[in-house]
Amino acid sequence: MMHGKERRRGMMEQHGADIISTVEFNSTGELLATGDKGGRVVVFQREQESKSQPHRRGEYNVYSTFQSHEPEFDYLKSLEIEEKINKIRWLPQQNAAYFLLSTNDKTVKLWKISERDKRPEGYNLKDEDGRMRDPATITTLRVPILRPMDLMVEATPRRIFSNGHTYHVNSISVNSDYETYMSTDDLRINLWNLEITNRSFNIVDIKPANMEELTEVITAAEFHPNQCNTFVYSSSKGSIRLCDMRAAALCDNHSKFFEEPEDPNNRSFFSEIISSISDVKFSHSGRYLMTRDYLTVRVWDVNMECKPLETYQVHDYLRGKLCSLYENDCIFDKFECVWNGSDSVIMTGSYNNFFRMFDRNTKRDVTLEASRENSKPRAILKPRKVCVGGKRRKDEISVDSLDFSKKILHTAWHPSENIIAVAATNNLYIFQDKVN
Repeated sequence: MMHGKERRRGMMEQHGADIISTVEFNSTGELLATGDKGGRVVVFQREQESKSQPHRRGEYNVYSTFQSHEPEFDYLKSLEIEEKINKIRWLPQQNAAYFLLSTNDKTVKLWKISERDKRPEGYNLKDEDGRMRDPATITTLRVPILRPMDLMVEATPRRIFSNGHTYHVNSISVNSDYETYMSTDDLRINLWNLEITNRSFNIVDIKPANMEELTEVITAAEFHPNQCNTFVYSSSKGSIRLCDMRAAALCDNHSKFFEEPEDPNNRSFFSEIISSISDVKFSHSGRYLMTRDYLTVRVWDVNMECKPLETYQVHDYLRGKLCSLYENDCIFDKFECVWNGSDSVIMTGSYNNFFRMFDRNTKRDVTLEASRENSKPRAILKPRKVCVGGKRRKDEISVDSLDFSKKILHTAWHPSENIIAVAATNNLYIFQDKVN
């Protein structure tokens, strides 16, 4: 179905610092950014097509690596704030430079990534080594000239948006007006202007007067792709609220509410935990919403609140294993979900380095594996099957031998082509359709 190309990133001294925590294509798909637990951002650039090697197009090579966040310490709360990058969002490209927003638990930063391939020479007030000259010795004026040099890619922080959040930031989303963005923590959503760092507007606040009455937290939020007044946020109780910023300055009253009532026959101790929504995404068209909880992906029509249009089982074979998944904390894993460019296929991750694809038109689904064996160039990904109990066919894997430490939480889909990026712990796999 797809052939793989693996990017192994240099192991850092710190154990686990290179575990990938977010993956994001830019709006053209030419660039792909990953963030990791060590606070670094790595940007990959797609190779241009050359006459001599037409098949090389589609390879992504490292373009820029920079340290986005450092570990901090909040002395007022005696809390360590880790440097792990929670989310990256690209801004649409408007000139030769690229801009992206990255966030850890507390601080959002706007980075500019630009190229330099010329350097000025022949300064008047400096000598060739850069030392300042004594103005008294300058008798002639020189015209500085630009000389070519090796290409340098520079990443510079243009804005730092801090002090906006008391709780951990779980998502950021750039508005379609390209002037504002929102950042979301467990209890509040803030709206920022991209140019203004010292103030933000609180647009949702679900913090109760008495924290003992807290029953739910916000898990993710996203702007509508083309209506700049509309956004959606999901909660740990399994509900989604659609809000309209034109209705009121504080959007505590939602305009639409989406929730699947629970089947009383499936009620268990774990019901509440597994119904928590870990990701919500508008389709590119803006017509649909996709949500991911622990076991399922649901697609909602924005105009129909009563029930989801489609429900896909990601790994239903884990229903009988919830007890051990609770004991090893896996039940709290936050899986993300993504649409392909035409909103016809959706992708989300699972355990054992498996990821799932659901075709909304044919209703076919497939389980694929991101692993070293499958990542040789031109290797074809073979569908995998998991069997529960009973006799196992030779190409199936038993549910009891799944590796729960290998989990695919973060994936990304190229905005217009069948190229996907899959983060498996500290490896990034890039697969593409063989028709390319």
